[in-house]
Amino acid sequence: MRRMSLKAPSSLPFMKMHGLGNDFVVADARTREIPLSQGLVRGIAHRQTGIGFDQLAVISNGTGDAHLTFYNADGSTSGACGNATRCIARYLMDTEGAQTLHLTTDRGDLYARDSGNGLTSVNMGQPQLDWSEVPLVEAMDTLSLPIEGAPVATGMGNPHCTFFVDDVDAINLAEFGAAHEHHSFYPERTNVQIAQIVGPNHIRMRVWERGVGITMASGSSSCATVVAAARRGLTGRSVRIDLDGGTLHIDWREDGVWMTGPTMHVADGILTAQFIENCG
Repeated sequence: MRRMSLKAPSSLPFMKMHGLGNDFVVADARTREIPLSQGLVRGIAHRQTGIGFDQLAVISNGTGDAHLTFYNADGSTSGACGNATRCIARYLMDTEGAQTLHLTTDRGDLYARDSGNGLTSVNMGQPQLDWSEVPLVEAMDTLSLPIEGAPVATGMGNPHCTFFVDDVDAINLAEFGAAHEHHSFYPERTNVQIAQIVGPNHIRMRVWERGVGITMASGSSSCATVVAAARRGLTGRSVRIDLDGGTLHIDWREDGVWMTGPTMHVADGILTAQFIENCG
């Protein structure tokens, strides 16, 4: 995990992007140093006094085409962020004229491609199905955790806890997600999904992201939910998943879990020295 420097930059260019309403601030550090303190990350995340985001992503140089580092709104780090990866992949493919990309993250190597019609696909890698990889605190069956509702535990570079329910809209996700994010089985906290099977290979899902709260969409959560459904025999491996912000297509193949959907580059801006200094 990369450390955050405490020396603040004098100004900070950024891009605002979103994938199905799952929104991001993206900073490009390939040609300049962008040190970030936890206070600065939290300040940028604030939706009234900052810019606001579900995750912040930093693009840096790496062994592939680029390395991506992700931060949650509370300043903590995340090894993976699927929708941010798709947004950044689209930006890099558009600016560099590429059809495919090799990206590196703390999760490992990810591969992206242009799927046509404005859609971008990212291979999020193989799911982590063993309790120690998710991770959980001790050995247990990840397909049916001993928690009320018997959720499925999945690792996608970050931990997930997926509940299959009859009606996702009947659950108070704010209370439900907050109650399970810090469950004692998950030493690194967890993302929480509530999922409803609405048809053959068709899921309706809502998500609570650790360190963030309710989000309109989540790529890694969508991947984890489809993996959980396929393992349970509720769906096949190629699934449409409807989120509050729109639809993703998830395809669990031999080479990994592919996620396909639209992206949006909303705006470019510059954080001022006054704002950065105020964040400490």
